[in-house]
Amino acid sequence: MNHLVKVCIVDCGIGNIASIYNGALASGHDVIVSSDPEKISKSSHLILPGVGSFQKGMEGITSRGLIKILNDQVLSKKKPVLGICLGMQLFASRGFEDGDHKGLNWIKGKVEKIDKDLNNIKVPHMGWNEVKFMNKSKLLANIEEALIFYFAHSYQFLPDDKSVITGTCKHGKDLTSCIEYKNIYATQFHPEKSHNVGLQLLNNFFNNT
Repeated sequence: MNHLVKVCIVDCGIGNIASIYNGALASGHDVIVSSDPEKISKSSHLILPGVGSFQKGMEGITSRGLIKILNDQVLSKKKPVLGICLGMQLFASRGFEDGDHKGLNWIKGKVEKIDKDLNNIKVPHMGWNEVKFMNKSKLLANIEEALIFYFAHSYQFLPDDKSVITGTCKHGKDLTSCIEYKNIYATQFHPEKSHNVGLQLLNNFFNNT
């Protein structure tokens, strides 16, 4: 599906926006950064980036009045959306970080801290790690298994339905690295910081969904 798509990187005040903007722009498509509901509604693909805490992420979305437009575009109109790092975690029902916080609830599940005592691992999980593919995925098409991607996170997404997990990485135990459910796609790692393989993943999102 090689056509010009209109990409909106949703600005919730939580993003690592410059690098994801440059990565998306390299695809040759029309890319904007905005929290304007009208511009979001006129885009064909959405990206929700994010770094920081679950609570701050949801506060950023809520304070900008974006819950309604995002639910409409993603759940009702079935617009493809890609969550990156914290953006992926915000898709969950709840996040347990300094309390119990409601998420977007697009994918049933919870977000909790990685157990640093498991196999004496380091938290945050920072740096390069292999991703093992679990299921067939539009997002991972034409990407060789066991390639490495760049991670930077202290919390993990635990979906209720494990069949939505399309990729995992080993850090003490298997951590959810990629999710795909209908028109909802997500990565715990940062494709925009993962060199050519990350750009391939972004191109897959723009062209295959």
